[in-house]
Amino acid sequence: MGRIKSALELALERTESVKGDKGSVSNYEAKQQGKKLANAFFENPGLSLQDEIKKAGPDQKEALRQGVFEVLLSQVSLPQAASDMARIEQAGKGLAVLLPHTQFARMYSQFTQALARYLDEADQFEQAIKQQYAPKLRKKEEELARRLGQQVHLDPFQDPEFVAFYNQNMNALKDKYQSLSDQVREQARLAYDGDGFK
Repeated sequence: MGRIKSALELALERTESVKGDKGSVSNYEAKQQGKKLANAFFENPGLSLQDEIKKAGPDQKEALRQGVFEVLLSQVSLPQAASDMARIEQAGKGLAVLLPHTQFARMYSQFTQALARYLDEADQFEQAIKQQYAPKLRKKEEELARRLGQQVHLDPFQDPEFVAFYNQNMNALKDKYQSLSDQVREQARLAYDGDGFK
């Protein structure tokens, strides 16, 4: 009769061939450090990414840069409000350090100008949508006032019909500009992968 192996013995047999890879652990840690560095760069715009990257050991530099790059690239998006522009511009400054190509910096400058136009257009769109929907909203307020016997003021964003109308129109504007942000991210990836930044 064969010997019954314990769960511990079975686990040890299965993991015998698994060896720890110190290089991949070191790269993972350097990448995480790069992500922390990028976040510190957003919190402290005076921080020099270039100087901080130079401090890294030669075997960790590329993984550190990769972590920084991923965080910076994730911030290249359409702004929800004007206050988001500072974050997006800071991401561009950081990417310019990692991608020292004059054409990328120029392209990013054009991108931020387009985002400023997007915010202006979004404000204009919102006002136009509210104006266009105002007569319908007034009718709803009058109907509610008749039913309730008192004056009613509706916030357009509490009306599901208005929200659907608003989203439909705003999404058309977002789609127009979203492709720009997708192109910038793609160009950054191509530039980063193509150069290697040794």
